[in-house]
Amino acid sequence: MNTESIPPQDVQRILQNLQSDDTEILRSAAFAAGDCKLAESVDLLCKGIASANIGVQEAAEYALRKIRGPRTVRSLLPLLRSDDAPLRNIAMDVLREIGADDLDVLHPLLHDADCDMRIFIADILGSTKSRKSVASLCDSLLKDPEVNVRYQAAVSLGSLAFPEAVECLRLAMMDEEWVQFSVVEALTKIRADSTVTALTQALSNCSPLVASIIIDALGEMGNIKAVPLLFKSLESASVPLRHKTVKSIVKILGGRSLSLLNPKDHTRFRDYLLDTLNDEDESVLMAALSGLSVMGDDAATKAIFRLMTRMNPDLHQDLIQAATQTIASIGFNQSFVDALHAKNNDMLVHVAVDASLLMDDTRHIQHIKEIFWQHDRDIQRAAAVRLARIAGPDDVPFFLDLLDRHTDGDVLKAALFFLGNRMKAEQATEKLFSMLAHPYDDVKEAALEACIALQTPQSTEHFKQLFKENEPRLRAMAVYALGRQNFADNLPELRAALEDEDAHVRQVAVEVFGASGSCNSVYLSLLLPRLHDENKDVRISVVSLLGTCNSPEVLPPLLSALNDQDDWVRIRAVEALGHLKATAAVPHLVQMLDSSNPMLTFKIIDTLGRIGGKIAFRALLGMIDHEDPEIQHVAAEAVSSIQAEHE
Repeated sequence: MNTESIPPQDVQRILQNLQSDDTEILRSAAFAAGDCKLAESVDLLCKGIASANIGVQEAAEYALRKIRGPRTVRSLLPLLRSDDAPLRNIAMDVLREIGADDLDVLHPLLHDADCDMRIFIADILGSTKSRKSVASLCDSLLKDPEVNVRYQAAVSLGSLAFPEAVECLRLAMMDEEWVQFSVVEALTKIRADSTVTALTQALSNCSPLVASIIIDALGEMGNIKAVPLLFKSLESASVPLRHKTVKSIVKILGGRSLSLLNPKDHTRFRDYLLDTLNDEDESVLMAALSGLSVMGDDAATKAIFRLMTRMNPDLHQDLIQAATQTIASIGFNQSFVDALHAKNNDMLVHVAVDASLLMDDTRHIQHIKEIFWQHDRDIQRAAAVRLARIAGPDDVPFFLDLLDRHTDGDVLKAALFFLGNRMKAEQATEKLFSMLAHPYDDVKEAALEACIALQTPQSTEHFKQLFKENEPRLRAMAVYALGRQNFADNLPELRAALEDEDAHVRQVAVEVFGASGSCNSVYLSLLLPRLHDENKDVRISVVSLLGTCNSPEVLPPLLSALNDQDDWVRIRAVEALGHLKATAAVPHLVQMLDSSNPMLTFKIIDTLGRIGGKIAFRALLGMIDHEDPEIQHVAAEAVSSIQAEHE
């Protein structure tokens, strides 16, 4: 807003109110001054940020940020000399935002007699986003007698991140260690190619601590030009720095690029990676594992397993997982086999078995089988899962033995999956069917899936025999399985199941018909009598199935289901009609809107919104003023849905 357009009387009123003793008037005036960018108010606003009232402080600060300009910058600068730290901090914060509005007044203050003032100005210039500040900050960095000023100058040059600052930052690497820290950080932020040279040149002339920070910075920057220089420094570096350097090289090149090194460098760097596994820093170890996943060999596998003996499973989960993946990437070798057969060291066996899960290799199958019974349940679980995925026909006896001897549910499920789902081992039929009586429900479910997967005449005959059993649970299993194996061939049993004396068996039979995707007239004629089943769950299953059949034949039975004695059957019927968008059902649904069951009413409203049409629209419009606010809301949304379809 142009202050010239503000009536003079308003300007005077704001200025007068800014001198009020009433904090509310003062606060409102400060906001008004900011909104109209009243430059004449700046001096009064600077007094406002010194107010003891937080509200006045916030309003004055807001206004100064809005007004900006050279006048505001110059009025705030004296506050930097205040002994009142909160006041000084507010002034600093505002100047960081608006300091670029008057660089000419800021730059000379880098030579102020007060070193604190020089630090504050160097800080502010780092936020100006102006290249004009680089020369002045470089001058302070190289010449100011106070180390903290030089430190802040480097920090601000990093914040500006202009490449022009690289040369003076390079020269500042000869300064005290405290300044060197900020110089390294600044060069890292600039990320120009020239910063790589500046940092690597400084490596040979700095303390081990600064060198460590430089190496980390080069890795963070990810500039490929740093790699030859880092490689060159490996031979002369101390052990800790060498490990840091290895980490940075891996970070820059990435795992896969390491495989492109020439044979001589490849061998040499792999040796460095192996040595790095002796470090204690987890980030360094992770980098070494990443490199070895590409460059590793038998010796690397052995070294990684040796590293695992130092690990605590509760404290080093990420590291153990990374080691497992690296061992798997290196692949099958003698060190891996030795770890599988390790005595009195379950940690190594755990890692080896877990790594085998990730390997595309079958040579370890025999080894895992050999050690299986020597170890605890957790190892056996992992081993069983792994073998179940990759074992072959020759391993059927091993898994049959598991079913005979083992009691753990996870191991049994792995064996069932292998014998039934993978191998379809007909010789295991009797054993698989015997597992249907297992006390664990999840094992019974796995056994049922395995028996179904056999897909043999023998398994089908077993299921037909189960269908004749007295126990309803077994008959229900048989119905489910016969429908899954071959719906059409097993139709006589499935048809009989619809008339079974047990409601659960009848319900499973209905669901099997639904899973078959069959909605033809013959199948519907078999299902429709179950709409009058004495059990509501059976009726619900039939209604849900009818909702998936896009056929005019299902409309009359669904409409009749709207009169069912059970609310949930009616709700499912309403849902089915909505899914089918049955316009013929609208009059029936409208008549049901006054249902005593709120959930049924909500469902009807939603369904009318989905079906649409004039009748539905008018009925829903009448529900918007319903006494129940929730019904009002649902009706309004349904009306909006119909409107959207007609726009």
